[in-house]
Amino acid sequence: MGQLDGKVAIISGGARGQGEAEARLFAREGAAVVLGDILDEDGQRVAESIIDAGGQAAYVHLDVTSETDWSDIVDQAVAEFGRVDLLLNNAGILPVATIEQATLEHFREVVDVNLIGVFLGIRSVIPAMRESGGGCIINTSSTAGIQGYPGLGAYASSKFAVRGLTKVAAVELGADNIRVNSVHPGPVDTEMLANPNAKRNEQGDRPMRIPISRMGRADEVAKMMLFIAADATYSTGAEFIIDGGLTAASNIGR
Repeated sequence: MGQLDGKVAIISGGARGQGEAEARLFAREGAAVVLGDILDEDGQRVAESIIDAGGQAAYVHLDVTSETDWSDIVDQAVAEFGRVDLLLNNAGILPVATIEQATLEHFREVVDVNLIGVFLGIRSVIPAMRESGGGCIINTSSTAGIQGYPGLGAYASSKFAVRGLTKVAAVELGADNIRVNSVHPGPVDTEMLANPNAKRNEQGDRPMRIPISRMGRADEVAKMMLFIAADATYSTGAEFIIDGGLTAASNIGR
């Protein structure tokens, strides 16, 4: 028996990195997972490998800034698996630019993906979760939703906003038995931080001094997501930090 037997999870950004790790873990714990991403080849590969391993999975193209795409992925989850119980708003981008250097287009793109995408995801699953008798929404924020980092003005703005949106959604949806929480990872060893510019700002010129002196792993974040989905049944509107002690130390560049 898995911890998520009979549950159906939609996971945005499920084609690689943290989203892929979450999809694989949730499937091993018995959930049917519906992966959404714009990386169609990678997303289809992940879904097929989950099915080959005995799990239940489907892949749907999902641009998180598109209302139509969100409607489509919810409709497919219900059509194929009968319900929606879990939403992991995981998709995000991490371009780097100082406030002085950033263009308006840069700022808007980050907000569209990292914040508007989360808003659309939450709004899209509410009817299906009500129909299922409740659910759990987990929004991926960041330690950049807790404190500031140089070069991440747009990213931090979007992640702070996700934190606030999470709290409002938790208050509004509690009566429907829908829990909404945010997760705040520190640096995680995924493709996103393979971007040399992101790596320089997150770990190079002004290094982060993490008490657990390594980057996090995607599977560690996935286990936090599983805990929230399966065990933290009285937690909503909460912030779950998984950062190796980074925000506790608060000593960037010292």
